[in-house]
Amino acid sequence: MRGEATSAGAPLSARLRIAVVEDDEDLAFTLVYNLKKDGRYEIERFAGGLVALDELLVRPPDLIVLDLNLPDVDGLTICRELKKHEETRRVPIIMLTARVEERDKLLGFELGADDYVTKPFSMKELLARITAQVRRTALPQSPDDVYDDGHLRIDRARHTVEREGSAVHLTKKEFDLLWLLIRSGGRVVSRETILSRLWDYAADIETRTVDVHIRSLRKKVGEDVIETVVGVGYKFAR
Repeated sequence: MRGEATSAGAPLSARLRIAVVEDDEDLAFTLVYNLKKDGRYEIERFAGGLVALDELLVRPPDLIVLDLNLPDVDGLTICRELKKHEETRRVPIIMLTARVEERDKLLGFELGADDYVTKPFSMKELLARITAQVRRTALPQSPDDVYDDGHLRIDRARHTVEREGSAVHLTKKEFDLLWLLIRSGGRVVSRETILSRLWDYAADIETRTVDVHIRSLRKKVGEDVIETVVGVGYKFAR
């Protein structure tokens, strides 16, 4: 079973594809309707997680809005599977959920989610977050954006990371965080600055979110790459 693509607005070739994975018919209708009105997006809506996973792996979208409480499989499982595959590893994911526990948010970020919106939410806020993610993903990259110290090599244009010659697979948010620290030239970057630069909504995302991503980065690129400055933030240690 395939999702339903909208057809109004800008020419199909010029639009970004957004997948909405949401079983609540009223919420899905409202979200798709508002995105459709924008005119910049082609929308596919899925009511089930397994169907969505099969389709998205074959034809990755530009962004995914993913409900965590799906009828057939937990949204966290879907997120984990999407981040395991090269085709969908760097697709931004905005999670929707009625869960309010901090541990659920942190787990979502650990699995590679780019943003986390708790129900009930305003449609205006969600649309703003979608626009922010789309804008960030669409930023042009220079082919000269390469860091290489002989041990760690990061190519921003190709979105690749190598440590001691071996490929390292990072989520999009982990990559952006690492690049931000590298381009800070050894200066300390506060948690608040990281949240503002990478998430856009510092006010309602706990600073522990940054700690989770730092911990994951250290596991992947090395404990010695990122230094903690207690009470201040983090800096690139090379």
